Amino acid sequence: MAELIINGGRRLSGRIAVEGNKNAALPLLAACLLTSETCELRNVPPIRDVAVMIDLLRSLGADVERVDRTTVRVTSRRIDTSEPDPSLVGRLRGSVLLLGALIGRTGRAVIAAPGGDFPARRSIATHLRALLKMGAVLIERPSGHCLEAPDGLTGASMYLLEASVTGTETALLAAAQAKGPTEIRNAACEPHVAELCVFLQAMGAKVEGIGMSTIRIEPPARLRGVVHTLRGDYIEAASWAVVGAVTGGDVTVTGVHAEDLEPIAAVLAEMQLAFELEDGRFAVGPSTLVGARRVTTGLWPGFPSDIVSLVTVLATQATGQTLVHDWLYELRLFALEQLSAMRADLFLCDPHRIIVSGPTKLRGRLLDSRDIRSGMALIAAALVAEGQSTLTEVETVERGYGDLVTRLLDLGADVERRE
Repeated sequence: MAELIINGGRRLSGRIAVEGNKNAALPLLAACLLTSETCELRNVPPIRDVAVMIDLLRSLGADVERVDRTTVRVTSRRIDTSEPDPSLVGRLRGSVLLLGALIGRTGRAVIAAPGGDFPARRSIATHLRALLKMGAVLIERPSGHCLEAPDGLTGASMYLLEASVTGTETALLAAAQAKGPTEIRNAACEPHVAELCVFLQAMGAKVEGIGMSTIRIEPPARLRGVVHTLRGDYIEAASWAVVGAVTGGDVTVTGVHAEDLEPIAAVLAEMQLAFELEDGRFAVGPSTLVGARRVTTGLWPGFPSDIVSLVTVLATQATGQTLVHDWLYELRLFALEQLSAMRADLFLCDPHRIIVSGPTKLRGRLLDSRDIRSGMALIAAALVAEGQSTLTEVETVERGYGDLVTRLLDLGADVERRE
């Protein structure tokens, strides 16, 4: 385990270039299992979660080559097993995506309980229903999940009870190897779901309704290998922009599409943050912030839950009150209770709602990183706080943010990583 020592009170300034979207990289790596031909992914983020997914592919028999820092080449000529390494599965929520890819390619998938952030709060019922709808059979076992489709999957018409991102992606991965077309209604519409659709289309599948809540996919006789460059990670871009804004600094983030940032930018504009947003560039500058009154997370194109922790920290530096309502994950707001010990003025209404009153001068302290996003938010709080803070288990944050310490140092932060 490692900790991050942070001496607060410095204004950050500089440029950050973001790599591809973590939430796109994981399903695209899983999709590489669908063909025996070579797939090359470019602009892949060099983060811990991606490294775990690569190890999972290797454990299944895939040949994975790191061409350079952000380029990965995957060849799955054979699949040696339909059961990915349980110890790796337990470290990564995205391992659930292997269900759809494996049962589509081999007719069988056995997976332990996926890990990652909030594992007990994230059901895979949507994933299982989609696979059962296409003809998979659930085999009872003491733990984990086992599905079989010895005669292959059959395309189906389905309605997802929840517009789950990974549930939609699981259905798409399975449908790309099924017999006949599949229609998915109430599908998730996030940019990374659309990117998986584009990838499958390049592999030869016919995909209609990309970016919409109804997706129709018709598989080809044989999926082919492709070369694909990942779209920039808008959550990472917004994270670095907010880190700069919290410290009253000037930070420019490059490598992301403006339309992906619109739901976040709308809330930041409500808080009167000074910024410029255009394709490929998101720049923030010193601002006199005001409370946003109410910030509510939502399914795309609503405000993403992945950035709500950072906006909560930003609200501590804004004049007035902000009610933050994250109806998706209660544990994310519980992690932010640590801000109270930093002198933040917070009122936790219930597991999903928190009222922030500001501005307040935060004070450094010992902090506990419990998930990727709230961990990054606590780093932002420590950067603006007076004195020194220590964030434990910084590896948790590094699962989603590549070269974390190097980038903080490049922006002028006074930080040190210690084992």
